[in-house]
Amino acid sequence: MNPRFDFIASVPADVADPDAPGRVHLVAIGGAGVSAGARPLLERGVAVSGSDAKDSPALADLAERGAEVHVGHDPAHVDGARALVISSAIPETNVEVVAARDRGIPVLHRAQALAACTAGRRVLAVAGANGKTTTSSLLTVALTAAGAEPSFALGGELRAEGTNARLRDGEAFVVEADESDGSFLCYRPEVAVVTNVQPDHLDFYGDLAHVEAAYRDFVRTIRPGGMLVACADDAGSAALARAVRSGEGPGAGARVITYGTAPEADVHIADIDLGPKGSRAVLVVRADGVEQTHELVLTVPGEHNVRNAAAAWAAAVLGVGADGDGVLRGLAEFGGTRRRFERRGVVDGIAVVDDYAHNVGKVEAVVRTAKDIVGPDHRLVVVFQPHLFSRTRDFAPGFADALAPADEVVLLPVYGAREEPVEGVGPELIAAPLRDGGRSVHVLEDEEVPAWAAAQRAAGRLGAGDLLMTVGAGDVTRLGPLILTALEDARP
Repeated sequence: MNPRFDFIASVPADVADPDAPGRVHLVAIGGAGVSAGARPLLERGVAVSGSDAKDSPALADLAERGAEVHVGHDPAHVDGARALVISSAIPETNVEVVAARDRGIPVLHRAQALAACTAGRRVLAVAGANGKTTTSSLLTVALTAAGAEPSFALGGELRAEGTNARLRDGEAFVVEADESDGSFLCYRPEVAVVTNVQPDHLDFYGDLAHVEAAYRDFVRTIRPGGMLVACADDAGSAALARAVRSGEGPGAGARVITYGTAPEADVHIADIDLGPKGSRAVLVVRADGVEQTHELVLTVPGEHNVRNAAAAWAAAVLGVGADGDGVLRGLAEFGGTRRRFERRGVVDGIAVVDDYAHNVGKVEAVVRTAKDIVGPDHRLVVVFQPHLFSRTRDFAPGFADALAPADEVVLLPVYGAREEPVEGVGPELIAAPLRDGGRSVHVLEDEEVPAWAAAQRAAGRLGAGDLLMTVGAGDVTRLGPLILTALEDARP
C-alpha cells in the first residue's frame, strides 16, 4: 500500500472547519479528483487556495467560487496554509510538497479532505473497477429526484448539475470512492456499493490478491448497521457479499443486498430491452420477505448501465429509504456524465462520441454498447489511447479483445500520466493481436487522427449511421472537436 498516507487513521476534523485559521491549499486543484474535494470545502466556507501546472476551465470555475488559484507551482503558495492536499499522482519532489514538509504543514490525501466534509452525513460510497462514476452519478440524480437533496463528489462532471461536486442541505452524501490508491478506505460509509472487483491498478497493488484484500478492507469501513450493495454478476463482488453474509468475513453485521441478472440477486434484473438511445428492464426486488417489481427506464444505452442503475436504486431505496417512485423518475431522467458515452457532435449522420474508458472492462463495455447501437449495417471506428505503460504492459491482450468488435481501430501512443516510458511498451502490444485476429488497426500519432478521419470520410468509408469514438483517460478527449471539423471539411 502507499506509504505516504495513512488512510485508516482519523481524518483531521479541522480541515473542513471554516473557522479554523489559515487556508487549505490543494495541489493540482484543476484535476477531477482534487477539484471534487475543493468544491465542498469552498461551500463550507473554508478558505481555499490551489495550484495547477496549466490553466483550465476548472481553475476559472474554482476562482469564481472563491478559491485563490495559481498557474504553476511555487513554494510561496503554501505560506499561511494550515494543510496541503494532494493526490497520489503528486510526487514528493513537487516544490509545494517539499515546502509544506519543511514547514511542518500537514500533507493530506485529497480523499482525506473530502472525507472531512462528509462528517455528520449519511455517506453512500460507490467503489469498483468499472462503473463507479456512472453509478454514483445515477445515485445522485435519483436521490435528488426523490427530494433527498444529496451532496456529492464524483469523478466526472454531472451534466444535470454542471459540476462534479456540490454541498447540499440533505443528510445523504454520495462519494465516488477511488480504489486506485487505497484512498477509498477514508469514508466510513453507511452504504457501500461495490460494482465489481477486478485486477486493475497493479502498479499500486502488485497483484489481484492485494486488490481483493483492499476491497475487504473497504467493506470493513461500513458503519455499524450499514449496508453493502454488491453485484451478483461479478465474481469478486459476489464473493464479498457471501463473506459478509457469513458473519465471519469483513463487514460482519452489515446488511447485504445483491443486484444483477443472476437469478439469486436480491434486486434481480429481468426482461432487459436495449435500444440505441436507452434501455428498459424490470427490477424484481426480494427484500424483507416480500417480492415486488418495478419498471426501470433509462435514456443511457448499454446493459452495463442497467446494472449501474439497479445498484443506484438499491442504495437509494433499500440503503437510505428514499422514495421509490422518485428514485425511478430520477433514473429515467438521468442525462449522463461528461466523458461517459458523451456525444460530441454529428456531421452528415456520422456521430462522434467521447468516453473515459481506460481499463479492459470499461473498454469492453463501451465498445460492445457502441457496436450494438450501430448494428451490422453501419461501421464503428474506435480511437483508443492506452493509459499508463504498466496497464498497457499488463493487459494488452485484454485490450485487443475488448476493441475487437470495432470495424476499425486507431491506436494512439500511451498516455503515461504519472509514469515514465517503459522500453518495449507501446500501442503495438495491442495492435499485434488485433492484426493476428484479422482486425483493421492503425497506429497513429494523435495529431494525425483528424486528417485520417477526413480521408476515411472522403473515401466513403465513413457515412451516415456510422459512429466514431475517442476512448481513453488521457488527452484523447480533445480530438473530438478536431475530428468533427475534419469531417466537415471532407464533405463531398
